Amino acid sequence: GLGTWQVQRLGWKEEQIAIRQERSQPPGAELPARFPDPEGVEFTRVKLRGSFLHDQEFYLGARTESGRVGLNIVTPFALEDGRTILVNRGWVPEDRRDPASRAAGQIEGPLEIEGLLRTDGWKGVDFARPPNKPEERFYFWLDLPVMAGYVDRPIIEEVYADAVASELPGGLPIGGQTRIQLKNDHLEYAITWYAFAVILSVIYFLFHYRREEDAKP
Repeated sequence: GLGTWQVQRLGWKEEQIAIRQERSQPPGAELPARFPDPEGVEFTRVKLRGSFLHDQEFYLGARTESGRVGLNIVTPFALEDGRTILVNRGWVPEDRRDPASRAAGQIEGPLEIEGLLRTDGWKGVDFARPPNKPEERFYFWLDLPVMAGYVDRPIIEEVYADAVASELPGGLPIGGQTRIQLKNDHLEYAITWYAFAVILSVIYFLFHYRREEDAKP
């Protein structure tokens, strides 16, 4: 049963990897006008035209980059069409949290960027979910409806965008934080569980066969 479950997980994981790879490929599409099925457009690469509202940025904590611990910068992006979407601009070291320490990367004025659409919410098990700190603009997991109350204009609450990797003055934030290639060990797990089943079946047979032999006069 455990082996079969891992085979099913293998199929699911391969499907997820294929979806991420297909949707994240350039060129970026135009941002949809509506999001009736947010999960149906997740990881889609889109073009965004507008301006960052740097004075209203948020911080997404406990994030790593090449083994270094830091945080991600999430900034409202005022679109040309009047809407506003949150953009995860990328990773910075903890000691560069202060915007003044990375002023070169705080680009002002209209620009065009590309990002991958994402859905918010805690992705792990409930008992391990850490509490966010909205009053400090610090989050362990993004909660768009709550974050909307800390932006001075309405934002899109169905999705946000992860900025793709790009060259920025000063080199921060480091974009491209979306995981496209997921770890996939389910085939090895399935083989392991099936092997255990075969081994235990052999042991079971030998144990009972020997008992029958010992019981003979």
